[in-house]
Amino acid sequence: MTYLVGANFPATPAGQRFRNMMLATGIMQIPGAHNGQAALQAKDRGFDALYLSGAAMTASMGLPDLGIITIDEVCFFIRQVVRASGLPVLVDGDTGYGETLNVMNMVRAFEEAGAAAVHIEDQILPKKCGHLNDKKLVSPYEMAQKVAAAARARRDMVIIARTDAAGSEGLEGAVARARLYHEAGADAIFPEALISADMFREFSRQLPDVPLLANMTEFGRSPYFTASEFEQMGYSMIIWPVSSLRAANKAQADLYDTLARNGSTEEMLGRMQTREELYKTLRYYDYETLDAGIVATVLPHVGQSDRSAA
Repeated sequence: MTYLVGANFPATPAGQRFRNMMLATGIMQIPGAHNGQAALQAKDRGFDALYLSGAAMTASMGLPDLGIITIDEVCFFIRQVVRASGLPVLVDGDTGYGETLNVMNMVRAFEEAGAAAVHIEDQILPKKCGHLNDKKLVSPYEMAQKVAAAARARRDMVIIARTDAAGSEGLEGAVARARLYHEAGADAIFPEALISADMFREFSRQLPDVPLLANMTEFGRSPYFTASEFEQMGYSMIIWPVSSLRAANKAQADLYDTLARNGSTEEMLGRMQTREELYKTLRYYDYETLDAGIVATVLPHVGQSDRSAA
């Protein structure tokens, strides 16, 4: 049923639901969902939490991931994903959009938009994707101050501190920062761009009582591991941040190539979501049921099978 029905809203705050899953036995699998449609598709496949990547949000706007997106723009993405799915959502908070008061403002805005959790990184602006080169970091103590500010601003939201220090300060530097951030109030730690299984294991070994988040992004510095492999290495959560956007963008490029070549989309029908599949995903008929003034929809079938219906 739709988010328009108040009884459908969980009584437990999103942050608490996220925290319960984070602390439960087994690894929490959190796929990226770059819009409401992706959120519904992930939910229908059984996922219980979702991730909003800064890189995915900015790329969907036609922008690079360089800290250009604003708090209000992120809140738009949060609202659509939360409304569509009803699931707890972890949001990429970049560097916190400024200093202490800005971080607190971000946390309040994201939580009011419906976010369950946020991660903040220890880069300086202009920030870069965590798997790129020459990232510049703030001092550990400046980042700890941001973490403490985030923890003070939240009501139920889970605060995750991300450190990009492994590439420039080594594993020991990253671990030292992680300990400081946890002491400052972070509920979990996100070590970015570790480059081997040994590094993932050692990071976990040195922080045995801290929930850890692993990033399984494609085409980055980290090797490919499965969720169960990360769990065995001591991680509580795993994200696939940009996977949905990458797959969608590749499919769109193929569509436009076909249309430019043929002047028709007919060749692509077998790879398209049909109208019937779209309406099912959107819970279209649930919305119709809520308003007796809407005439019940009958789908067109013009000589086409269900799979290729327009």
